[in-house]
Amino acid sequence: MLRAILIIGIGGALGSIGRFLTDMAATRLIPSAFPFGTFTVNVLGCLLIGIAFGLLEQTEWFNVDWRLFFVTGFCGAYTTFSTFASDNVRLLHDGQYLNFATYTILSIALGIAAVLFGLWLVEK
Repeated sequence: MLRAILIIGIGGALGSIGRFLTDMAATRLIPSAFPFGTFTVNVLGCLLIGIAFGLLEQTEWFNVDWRLFFVTGFCGAYTTFSTFASDNVRLLHDGQYLNFATYTILSIALGIAAVLFGLWLVEK
């Protein structure tokens, strides 16, 4: 159990750092009222989870330890749907209804598409 906690913790620390760096880069690249940083992190995180699940099904080297490290630790800390909800509340509070609707619909649709694309990439 302690081994699993350490593996998840290390992955989570790296995922948190990756999330911060991705968010900062996207926000600097595209300054906007639209939360591009969180949007980018969510879509990339979904893609990474899709790839990971594809690898879990097709390879033996991507074992339980790698799943704990990458899926539970890294991706669990990297993806940001709690921030997603907070961003939506902020957009609604600021009266940015079009950005709210666009952000919500695109995040969900592209997130699901990215998971499917990740699985497809591994299968090919």
